[in-house]
Amino acid sequence: MAQMLAARGYADVVLLDILEGFPQGKALDIAESAPWVRFSGTVTGTNDWADTADSDVVVVTSGVPRKPGMTREDLLGTNAKIVRSVVGQAAKASPNAVLVIFANPMDAMCHVALDASGFEPARVVGQGGMLDSSRYRTFIAMETGASVKDVSAWVLGGHTEATMVPIVSNASVGGVPLTQLLPADRLQAVVQRTQRGGAEIVELLKTGSAFVAPAAATIEMVDAILLDEQRILPCCVRLSGEYGIRDAYVGAPVMLGTGGVQTIYDIPLADDELAAMRKAGDAVKELVAATPAG
Repeated sequence: MAQMLAARGYADVVLLDILEGFPQGKALDIAESAPWVRFSGTVTGTNDWADTADSDVVVVTSGVPRKPGMTREDLLGTNAKIVRSVVGQAAKASPNAVLVIFANPMDAMCHVALDASGFEPARVVGQGGMLDSSRYRTFIAMETGASVKDVSAWVLGGHTEATMVPIVSNASVGGVPLTQLLPADRLQAVVQRTQRGGAEIVELLKTGSAFVAPAAATIEMVDAILLDEQRILPCCVRLSGEYGIRDAYVGAPVMLGTGGVQTIYDIPLADDELAAMRKAGDAVKELVAATPAG
């Protein structure tokens, strides 16, 4: 993420970690790429939150990594404690920042971050739908043989295998409905592969999880916020009645720009998709209820 953002050339980047020397080394390595990548912003590594003061965006990646056989729910207790501590310090250092939550289980961690920061919900947004939609579009391109540039398809709902909702009803390639391009069995295979996208990477790597696609998805959100691009993107936001869901962080189409979430769109969905969205809302509420208190 830091490397991608630094290469954009419009922002200064600060990496913070509890390990002494680690963020400093990573930052120096990225900074030394500047002569060839051709960016002028600074890249700083630190163990001191004071060095992050007055940040416009804070991307929260903290937490233990997911391992083979481990669900995102398994990460709940440990990562909630970590995220609560990190967000509390980030909010003190940068009280006007937008928080982009990456830590897993992401849906529940958005609730933890909202509580720990005291920010309004518009300034606490999760990236789950961005990554899942990227995978969905990639698999559609692979299956149809069409350019991924022409694929328009979103994953809404939750950021777990059981709760993410790849939207079929409005997916298209170059304006052609996906349902006309793929038979039902192949379409279902794409949906199922999308739902297992993270697990597939973990199983292949055996000693880690995905990082390139998640980074690209997250920095696309940072671009939209810092440059006030007013992009309409699939992000995890606290809903207030949209899709029949209230007070739960669920993936939905939003306009992202200065200040974070500017608009949440309640778009028409097929009946089964709407039911799955509501199931995702119930699931995250259950996770939040099971999250240890601060």
